[in-house]
Amino acid sequence: MKKISLLICFVTFLSCSQKKESISPTAILITDVNIVDVSNGDILQNRQVVIDSGKIKKIVESLENAEDYPNKIEARDKYLIPGLAEMHAHIPQPPTSNTRIEETLYLYLSNGITTIRGMLGHPTHLDLREKALKGEVLSPRIFTSSPSFNGNSVTTKEEAVEKVTAYKNEGYDFLKIHPGMQLEVFDQMVETANELNIPFAGHVPVMVGIRHALESKYASIDHVDGYLEGLVPESEGVDPSANGFFGYSFTSLADTSKIDELVTLSKKNQVWVVPTQSLFERWFAPVSSDELLKQPEMKYMPVSTLEDWKRRKDASTKPETGFNEEQWTKFTAVRRQLIRKLQENGHGMLLGSDAPQLFNVPGFSIHHEVEGMIEAGLTSLEILQSGTINPAIFFGMEDIFGSVKEGLDADLVLLNSNPLLDISALKDISGVMVRGKWLSKESIAEKLEQIANNAKNN
Repeated sequence: MKKISLLICFVTFLSCSQKKESISPTAILITDVNIVDVSNGDILQNRQVVIDSGKIKKIVESLENAEDYPNKIEARDKYLIPGLAEMHAHIPQPPTSNTRIEETLYLYLSNGITTIRGMLGHPTHLDLREKALKGEVLSPRIFTSSPSFNGNSVTTKEEAVEKVTAYKNEGYDFLKIHPGMQLEVFDQMVETANELNIPFAGHVPVMVGIRHALESKYASIDHVDGYLEGLVPESEGVDPSANGFFGYSFTSLADTSKIDELVTLSKKNQVWVVPTQSLFERWFAPVSSDELLKQPEMKYMPVSTLEDWKRRKDASTKPETGFNEEQWTKFTAVRRQLIRKLQENGHGMLLGSDAPQLFNVPGFSIHHEVEGMIEAGLTSLEILQSGTINPAIFFGMEDIFGSVKEGLDADLVLLNSNPLLDISALKDISGVMVRGKWLSKESIAEKLEQIANNAKNN
């Protein structure tokens, strides 16, 4: 009888011990949070979310042992969304210092961007991508393009074969297309890329044209490049190379009745579009460089960069350049119409602002891009999808990121209000989680102050 009693006590003790050990000391509990389901816009209210080892382990309505979690984030009345993706980002490369590179990556994170697609690759980015994946550097998840394919870097079919093969073997995620490629060189690049199963994305060279580009099945066309040129009737007999800034010079010739045809081609060939509309409402726009320099986020950029931005903007929007506000208004109206229809009936939209391009500070520029998409007629949910679930689908990684679901990476943004009611809620961040590492609002503010101080001296 005594042995039985001891056995019962031992089993009871073991059971209690196991119960206590079931909560990992590294687990984080987010309590009473409202989860935004980006697939349909539903709100899952007052959920308990358990994070550990960089993953979302559990999402439930209640936890009996919530008080036993050593690490808790109180989130009542707050909203949890998947981390955002900046799908047209730029990562500094040598001779930029490691410190400045890491600061740039943090600027993305500070605005809830936990995935970036680098659009001008460099060999150092391959190593940086792996370090980010392993947590050796605090960074968004990185996808990186190859170095540029353009009219100067690839001039023959033989070069196209050689470089596509080399970049595939070196491990780049995709090929980056810039202007200037000749049609036969482009076609050879496409043929080799398809043989080696490496996607390509970016600009549409004028000698290629939007229709041929779409039929060649770009992974994504960025900047809505080539679309406005594609609205010009053949009867106009224009010189394609006289298109100006993304077709600006052809604004008066654009036949918007042709938009539906291009949208249909985009969907048929499953080509995603990255608008980067912020470029056209900030850099190439009737807003002065001095006004842009007054914006708060400019303090995070080196003084030398700001001076360069001012010089380049002034040189591209002065009256003698052919820029005028009336034409810009028409140009922007056509772009917005293209963006809206590509959202409604195209293959899909990806959120991207082209940072750090002129006056587009990494991370912060995504909010200007969001404003541009709102002006084009997209809904808050559509914009959220373009920066969360759509990028995950684009990369074939819906089981890794892009949603707030059990088993996915803990790339999350905690917001103080509902972004579906007002998309500007994306600016009001309570904290960011990057693969399980929590960055509180306070720690973000402290780091940003440090970055601003460093920028003053550069």
